[in-house]
Amino acid sequence: MPAEVSYDEPPHDGGTGTPDEYRGGPRKVARVVLLDPEERILLLHGHEPDDPADDWWFTPGGGLEGAETREQAALRELVEETGITEVELGPVLWRRLCSFPFAGRRWDQDEWYYLARTTQTATEAAGLTDLERRSVAGARWWTCQELTEAHETVYPTRLAELLRRVLDEGPPATPEVLDTEIV
Repeated sequence: MPAEVSYDEPPHDGGTGTPDEYRGGPRKVARVVLLDPEERILLLHGHEPDDPADDWWFTPGGGLEGAETREQAALRELVEETGITEVELGPVLWRRLCSFPFAGRRWDQDEWYYLARTTQTATEAAGLTDLERRSVAGARWWTCQELTEAHETVYPTRLAELLRRVLDEGPPATPEVLDTEIV
């Protein structure tokens, strides 16, 4: 991980098709904190492709493709991973650098978490990649209280606390920079 990171949006790959992780920078990721009318958050249930017992919950989202913006990536990933298309995309709530092992390699990511709201609560993960099909076991709507009481692993690790603050106080005036998580 770089010692110092700028959260200004760097230029895209210029059409080279070379992802940032191959040029030495963290992978640019857009994630969605999707809330339904009951203020439940949608999380995906993931696991290591070859070890379903090594599991966790996480927000929908993924890496930018080509010259798309983070907003475009957030909406595209949401459709691919959940089938949800009726979304009001809001502001960036949080930014986080993270590094974790998954599927035999280390992933270094610069994640932006967008607030979004929807009335569409049925999910269908019809646009998953092969790796996602082997590592995503489903989706579930969680109340903030359920998240607070959960014994499962959830990323980011302070999600219940962060979500409670958003529900109580509204989105922050500027995105909150979360602690770097290295797993």
